[in-house]
Amino acid sequence: MFTEWRKSSHSGGGNDCVEVAYTSAAVGVRDSKNPAAGELVFTETQWHGFLDGVRAGHWHRQ
Repeated sequence: MFTEWRKSSHSGGGNDCVEVAYTSAAVGVRDSKNPAAGELVFTETQWHGFLDGVRAGHWHRQ
């Protein structure tokens, strides 16, 4: 389904990196160090809702 993955610009070079890929119908997210484990798939609406939540600090790491 997804063919071109890119690493988050906010990865910071550690072991907590994610990659994202886009199609016209979906957004995929996967762990860059274990891509064979699969990916989460979001619709465009779900993805934008997730990003809005991140920007609002709903999932802030302590």
